[in-house]
Amino acid sequence: MTAVYKDDQGDWMTVCLKYLLFVFNVLFWVGGAAVMGVGIWTLIDKSDYLSLLASSTFAVSAYILILAGALVMVTGFLGCCAVIREQRSCLSTYFCCLLLIFLIELVAGVLAYVYYQRLSEELKQHLNETMTENYAQPGKEAITLAVDRLQQDFKCCGSNNSFDWLHSVYMTSAVSEGRVVPDSCCKTITTLCGRRDHPSNIYKTEGGCITKLEQFLADHLLIIGAVGIGVACLQHQLKLSDRPAAS
Repeated sequence: MTAVYKDDQGDWMTVCLKYLLFVFNVLFWVGGAAVMGVGIWTLIDKSDYLSLLASSTFAVSAYILILAGALVMVTGFLGCCAVIREQRSCLSTYFCCLLLIFLIELVAGVLAYVYYQRLSEELKQHLNETMTENYAQPGKEAITLAVDRLQQDFKCCGSNNSFDWLHSVYMTSAVSEGRVVPDSCCKTITTLCGRRDHPSNIYKTEGGCITKLEQFLADHLLIIGAVGIGVACLQHQLKLSDRPAAS
């Protein structure tokens, strides 16, 4: 009688662990979709600005997050199949994939955090040079578009202020047609509106575009870092909780 009771209790525990593992896998799948969504949103939302950065760390962090999210979704599906079919080999593969995902997401989070620490210095060193030397130059159409969009979206003019444009390659050439700032600096864009740099005509934002772009990128990097490290740690804890079900 006692042996039968123990067998029933063991079966009940096994069923509970299976359902618990199944629920965890569904949560993994949802978490993976969220992680991938953050990565895609980061790249799509004002992705033009990436051409203004000296390093590719920002983009790499987002791509890693997308990869990790996709792997989480595949792994979650694999885990659900393993639970339903009760295949030990699939469960072993599942736990290996979780470890890989944990490491990938951790790398994305750490990269974002490290880049966040030196973001301000990079922008100060490279943004002004990129804008003044490449704007409206042959073969630099992506940078020109990015600068125009940056100045319009953030209502700014020049990397530090509008006077930065006085030393640009474009403004000192005949092609500028007498402009002192690009037309994208104007509050209301019209042809050749950049000939007049009065505050009533152009954006005279204190701190220029560096301040605005730095804040924008910093916010995105904090999200990438938080999601990467946070989800990785959560998955690691859930993975530890899942282990008894694999035995």
